[in-house]
Formats: sequence, structure tokens, C-alpha cells
Amino acid sequence: MSRFDAVLFDLDGTLCENEQDVEHLYFGAFERAEVEPFGAPSDLWAVLEGPPTTPDEFEYYREGFRTVAAEHGRAEADVSAVAREFVDGIDYGAVSLLGGAEAALADAGVGHRVGLMTNGPEYRQSVKLEALGLEDAFEVVVYAGDMERRKPHTDPFDRAVEALGVDASATLYVGNSLKYDVAGAREAGLPVAWYPDGDADPGSYDPDYVVESLAELADVLDGTVE
Repeated sequence: MSRFDAVLFDLDGTLCENEQDVEHLYFGAFERAEVEPFGAPSDLWAVLEGPPTTPDEFEYYREGFRTVAAEHGRAEADVSAVAREFVDGIDYGAVSLLGGAEAALADAGVGHRVGLMTNGPEYRQSVKLEALGLEDAFEVVVYAGDMERRKPHTDPFDRAVEALGVDASATLYVGNSLKYDVAGAREAGLPVAWYPDGDADPGSYDPDYVVESLAELADVLDGTVE
């Protein structure tokens, strides 16, 4: 018998990965905008770390490019044109399931209610779910990107648990981010299984479980792993 009543999954980096070539997306935006390139994708991701500060996707990336431009002495660059081309070039359907994801979902579906809670907005994440064939895989889907507060705030976790009709303490959250998934789940009172990205060290975040592969989730659910 499982120790949990429900399993709640993160999406990006947990169940799926992006297959779009980010270098091509980034530098292609400059080429189409006819702007001399500056920085690199890693620079943009660094300044955009964390939940979006605005629901407007274009504005979100424009501010990111503006910061990167300033860091590289290109404050005069037409970042609006670059951001527009960047947004227009994003293919949210270019995703694939990570190894073990199908098995993890199948294991979770045996004797548990199953939900998804992602920090992305519905217009973006629903495209991914459809591309992955997961549009009907969850009883509850919470798009925290459409909420006033996103992970690691407790509000999205609270909404998902309430919708699932279970206690937080009996809901296992499965996610890959220490800062947003592990910290957020623990603050909301959910036990959490951390699926690390590479050889990351959990440090002080202290997840309840660490699964090196999604295939190991079954052992967490049936109590084999303490």
C-alpha cells in the first residue's frame, strides 16, 4: 500500500525537455531583426532566472534582452525587434518526454490521484502537454504562470492540493528545481521527491527523496525507499 494519496508533478525538466536549438533561436532572432548579436543564450537565461515579472511574454523577453544589451555595452541596440523575433521563433511544441516519464506517470496512476503543477502559463504549457500526448494524463492541472504568485510561493501548491481533494502531507510533489520545487513544496507541507538535473548537490534544501531516474519513483511510492 502506498504511503501517499496523490502525486503532483512538475513539467519542464521533470517530465519533459525542450528540443528546440536555443543557439539557433537566440542568434536567429538577431539575424531576422537585422541587429548585430550580443551575448549568448546563457546570458539571457541568467537575467531571466525566476518566475516572469510580467504576464506579457514580449515585454518579459524585451526586458531580458535590454539587460543583456546593457551588460555588453549595447544599450542602443533595438532590443524590441530582437525580442519580437525571439518570441515569434519559440516552438513550445518542440518537447519530448524524459526517460522514465511514462513509467513514472503509470506508477503514480495506480492507487493515487495524479496532478500537474507547472510555473508556466496555460497558453504555453498546454501546447507542450498536447505535443507530449499528456493532455488527458492528469486529474488536475494548475498553471501557476497564470496566478498572481508562482512557485516557490505556496499558493500554487495549495490550489493543486485543494483541487485534488487530499491532504498536503499525503501528496508527493515530484520536481527538478531545488529553489522552486523542493523549497516550495516543503514550505507548503508537501513531501517532495527531487529529480536532480545532472550531479547537483541538494545542499541545505533537504528533499525528502532523491530519484536519480524517474523509474525510481515506484520505489518511493511503495515505501521501498525511505
